Amino acid sequence: QPGNPKPRVFRLPEDQAVINRYGFNSEGHEAVAKRLTQYRADESRTPCILGINLGKNKLSESAVDDFTQGVTKFAHMADYLVVNVSSPNTPGLRNLQARKELDELIVGVLSARDEACKGARKTPLLLKIAPDLTKQDKEDIASVVTSRHVDGLIVSNTTISRPETLKGASREEMGGLSGRPVRDLSTEVIGDMYKLTKGQVPIIGVGGIANGRDAYAKLRAGASLVQFYSAVTYHGPPLVKRIQRELEELIVKDGLTSVSEAVGAAHRK
Repeated sequence: QPGNPKPRVFRLPEDQAVINRYGFNSEGHEAVAKRLTQYRADESRTPCILGINLGKNKLSESAVDDFTQGVTKFAHMADYLVVNVSSPNTPGLRNLQARKELDELIVGVLSARDEACKGARKTPLLLKIAPDLTKQDKEDIASVVTSRHVDGLIVSNTTISRPETLKGASREEMGGLSGRPVRDLSTEVIGDMYKLTKGQVPIIGVGGIANGRDAYAKLRAGASLVQFYSAVTYHGPPLVKRIQRELEELIVKDGLTSVSEAVGAAHRK
């Protein structure tokens, strides 16, 4: 599907933020699978962890069918799969975070994963959720994730909220807001989900990370790993090494010996 009409991505430099409304533009399973096959066969490539993000098509009649087809197609190509039910740019997608709909979806994708991985390593399946959730939403998601033994959570996607502090000329554009303005909101949701799942479900923390201090806050809130995107737009690839260096300094300063010791530290006395 082509996604939403262009322009569909907007920088807000004053806010160190980005608004996008891509709309899951993709050439489809076959085209992506072909490129991934070529990529995996390239012996000169830099080894990395490969996650494949799955969504539903805008006009699809069955979200479960869309996701299960993606799981079946890519289970053997990915180090982990992401069930993305939190993009604000696909109509109705976030409704899949409701308890009944989410439970039906998770049962379907886990079944497809188990079938695709028979006799082999089960590709971990992670659920990516929104930052714009009510207390009840978070409790329902935690209940489904723990009862169905989902392998992990990615917290969080972009926000549909617009803080009054935004200064960028494009601040009124429709779409998901990422970068610094979502930082504290996503950290709060990480903490909530960590507590609701009793620290038993690995969390990848995402949202507004631009330095080691931001990454450390995500870990302390309950994330075991972190991802960042928008900050690379403004600071480039060297940001990765800088965050690693700053994070290490913070961990040592607090008398810790590893990242794992920091995970969930904010909730321990």
